[in-house]
This record gives sequence, C-alpha cells and structure tokens, in this order.
Amino acid sequence: MNDSRQQFNDAVLYILGQIPKGKVTSYGKIAQLAGYPNHSRHVGQVLKHLPNDSKLPWHRVINGQGKISFPKDSAKYQVQSDRLKAENIIPLNDKINMKVYGWPQES
Repeated sequence: MNDSRQQFNDAVLYILGQIPKGKVTSYGKIAQLAGYPNHSRHVGQVLKHLPNDSKLPWHRVINGQGKISFPKDSAKYQVQSDRLKAENIIPLNDKINMKVYGWPQES
C-alpha cells in the first residue's frame, strides 16, 4: 500500500474512533475531516475491510442523507440499526436527524 493511501486509511480509522457514543457522522464528513473531501466512497471501503472483531464504532457512520447504507432487508442493516438504537439514536422514517445526532456539530 502506498504512503498516501495508508495515511488516508489511518486518518479514517482515527476519526472513526473519535465519534462519541450517541452520535453519528457521514462517510463524506469523515473524508472531509481526513483531508480528502471527495473520497466518501473510499471511507466506505476502509470500513468494509474492518476485522469482524473490530471495536471501532463503524455503526455510527451513515450516508449523507442520514440513512443506513445497507439494504433495509439485510442482516448488516439490522445490526447497524440495533446498535444505533442501543445508543438511543432513533431514526424517524428511516432517517437520522443530523441536527440532533450529528458529529461533529456544525456551529
């Protein structure tokens, strides 16, 4: 892996670890915070390759529309939904209110 890709991956994983319990952020926001504002799909690829036993809060990452990206009838969707609800992140019509639950809060 080349240095810039490793730096990107490391930045994504670091930011992922900073998302507080009870908050969510988007793939695009992580890319922006990592210094690669047009790389939200790459953030998804990094998360896709997390080990199954990872303690990083991947479930706190949603898409820019405030929704879980997995297909609604998939097991992964259910796992992510359950984990978010366990942190009192409650969607309305399958959408998470970023003004309430978003991190970092915009001023």
